[in-house]
Amino acid sequence: TPTDRRTSSTTASSLIRDHDISPADLVAAYGTTQHRSGASLAQRDASSAADNINAGLHPSHKVGKYIAIDCEMVGTGAAPDYSDSLLARVSVVNFHGEQLYDSYVQPPPGVIVGDYRTTWSGIKPEHLNPDIARPFTEVQKDVSSLLTGRILVGHAIRNDLSVLMLSHPKRDVRDTARHAAFRIASKGKAPALRNLAKEELGWTIQTGEHSSLEDARATMMLFRKEKKVFEEENRK
Repeated sequence: TPTDRRTSSTTASSLIRDHDISPADLVAAYGTTQHRSGASLAQRDASSAADNINAGLHPSHKVGKYIAIDCEMVGTGAAPDYSDSLLARVSVVNFHGEQLYDSYVQPPPGVIVGDYRTTWSGIKPEHLNPDIARPFTEVQKDVSSLLTGRILVGHAIRNDLSVLMLSHPKRDVRDTARHAAFRIASKGKAPALRNLAKEELGWTIQTGEHSSLEDARATMMLFRKEKKVFEEENRK
């Protein structure tokens, strides 16, 4: 019934988590409830519920042509500001928002984390312990492999590439922070991802500690909403 099809994302999470219902079965049962963006709320929630934090490379999800990336960072450098950013977690999703990669990242030897920025990053000291987090070189290699030959989607992607110490061909980058249509409400300035997600997708994100998987997924959905325009601009 129409009422059934308006199942909230909270209910969807409960069905998946508490009753061991697969995401695919949930979407089949409740349909693909659409926001004006074209985003499927059931599919988005199904993807989130299936997340496997710090799992590294996903064993079965297909990568495809487009990937979206998001990083969480902690503070290092001189006290008391610790204003230098250090990679602490990186997540990658495919065109459909499915998890491709997620990992906590060990600080380089001898580098002291002065501010975990937990309120925003969601990173706690134990996440970066050697028995949990992967070495930077391993993570960098994994992400570089995913990037090769693909279109990279991100929000202020330069910051993510910087902490990963990677580069990517400009022609193969789609940055939602630089997209003209997304800068109208912010009067030409780079918009905050949480604001874009709310305005364009009807999604509420970053209400507390951030999730790089959630942010990467929101970024990909923003790109999908404007994909035709992004590609036309890129061809020019």
